[in-house]
Amino acid sequence: MTTRTPLDAARIALACLDLTSLNDGDTDADVHALCERASGRHGTVAAVCVWPRFASLARSRLSPSVKVAAVANFPDGSTDVARTERDVDTIVQAGAQEVDVVLPWRALLVGGEAACVAVLRAARHGSRGLTLKVILETGELRDDAVIERAARLVLAEGADFLKTSTGKTPVSATTPAAEVMLRVIASDPSTRQSVGFKASGGIRTVAGAAPYLDAVANRLGPGALTPARFRIGASSLLADIEAVLAGAPHAPAEPSGDTY
Repeated sequence: MTTRTPLDAARIALACLDLTSLNDGDTDADVHALCERASGRHGTVAAVCVWPRFASLARSRLSPSVKVAAVANFPDGSTDVARTERDVDTIVQAGAQEVDVVLPWRALLVGGEAACVAVLRAARHGSRGLTLKVILETGELRDDAVIERAARLVLAEGADFLKTSTGKTPVSATTPAAEVMLRVIASDPSTRQSVGFKASGGIRTVAGAAPYLDAVANRLGPGALTPARFRIGASSLLADIEAVLAGAPHAPAEPSGDTY
C-alpha cells in the first residue's frame, strides 16, 4: 500500500504530464495558450501534445525542456499507411520529439494484424530517433486478452510507450486496462526497463491520477515514475495539480472507470 501524499502525487503528475489539446476547432491562439500553461511557478510539464499542423508552432513557443508531441492516424486509427506516413513526416519536420500514433484497433478486432503491423512499421520507420507512443484504444478493445494481444503486437514493432486511449471514445483510461498493459511491459526483460506507459483520457484530478502512479510503481518499480517511463495525457488535470501544489484542498477522485 502506498504512503504517497497528495502533494507527492501532484509533483509526479506535473512532471509526467502531457498537456493536451486535440479539439477539432483548435486554433493558433489555443496552442499559444496551451504553451503558456506548460511552465508555471510549480514547474514544467513533460510535453505538450497537439495536432501535427500545430507541432511547429508549439515547438517555437516552448522552452527546450518541454517536449512537443503530436498525434498520427488520430483519432480513428485507420489502416491507411500513407496517412500515417504523412502525419509522422509533418511531426518530424516540425522538430517535435514525440509521436502518438493510433493502433488500427478495429482491424485488430477482426483479425487484421497485418494491417496493424503495416501502420506501426510506417510510424516507427518515420519516427526514428523520436519517442513513439502507441494508442491501443483499450475502451474499445474491452477484453483483457485482446488488450494483451494488442500490447504484445505493439511492443514487437518497437514502441517506446503503450498508451491507453485517444480520449475520443466513451471509455478512456481505466485501471484494469492499465494493469494489463503494465503486466505485458513487465513480463519481458527487453521491455521491463525501457518501455513506458501513458494513461490518457478522463483523468481530471490528482486523486484520479493516483491509481495509475501506484500501478506503474507496483509493476515497473518506483523509479519508473519519471517522464521517461510514465505519462498522463490530459488537458484539465493541470488545474487540480496546481491547486494541490498551492495548498488548496485536493479534489476527490472521479468515478473509478474500472469497468470497460
